[in-house]
Amino acid sequence: MKLQGVFGPVVSTFHEGSEDLDVASFTRNLQAHVEAGLHGILVCGSTGEAALLTEDERRVLLEAARGVVPRDRVLLMGTGAESTRLTIKRCKDAKAAGADAVLVVAPHYYSSAMNLEALRGHYRAVADESPVPVLLYNIPKYMHFALPAELVAELAKHPNVVGIKDSSGDLNMLKGFLAAQSDTFTVFTGNASTFVPALAAGARGGILAVALFAPTLCLQMYDAHGIGDTAAASEHQATAKPLAGVIVAELGVPGVKTACDVVGLRGGPVRCPLVDLDEAGEQR
Repeated sequence: MKLQGVFGPVVSTFHEGSEDLDVASFTRNLQAHVEAGLHGILVCGSTGEAALLTEDERRVLLEAARGVVPRDRVLLMGTGAESTRLTIKRCKDAKAAGADAVLVVAPHYYSSAMNLEALRGHYRAVADESPVPVLLYNIPKYMHFALPAELVAELAKHPNVVGIKDSSGDLNMLKGFLAAQSDTFTVFTGNASTFVPALAAGARGGILAVALFAPTLCLQMYDAHGIGDTAAASEHQATAKPLAGVIVAELGVPGVKTACDVVGLRGGPVRCPLVDLDEAGEQR
């Protein structure tokens, strides 16, 4: 399993009106992402509206993705839940449906109770019981706290914890996680605005929403950095920054879905309580 490169955290597609899964469009999107050259796919991440999906819908999407994503690409599944029990069940379900590894966001509804002891116990239990490798997921925007670097360093020594996705956008925080990187533990950034600086700091790749609608640009950043072409890498980074800053960070999932529509993929509607972009948002 090659944990490096540019991964796409795919959107979950729904039919207009009913909000039922549109599996055919989801599959076509996946085929386009694979053909574009993305190194890996994440199903049921934040961009995939994971929090709004049923357990059965999660399984259906992962099975559909496994039917498209070739075995030489990495297929990740988001399995984070509010209880350790459900998180472990989701990890087992992910294995059964074909995931290569799982991405686990910390429980965060009871955020004030998520101290070092609670987080350590949760992630250790998940790593012990998951039948596939585990990546940690740090996204303070939604968690309302950050995973402590010292906890990440400790968990990185667990034989079944193989990496972390850091979507904070804070390079200093990322560098704290990079101190734990090793042959068996990989750090990804989830922020395309700082993709090249993250790579320069040592990150091995990015799980980037921008890669869904601008895959070539993200691959150009990765490849230019890889061959040491700093001028090209910086130029591509400058192009990507407003895409990440406006479409992903500001307009959110509705923005990403609209951007997919614009480039000929199927974004379609979001699921309530999220709200689709208005005309002004679409024009932006």
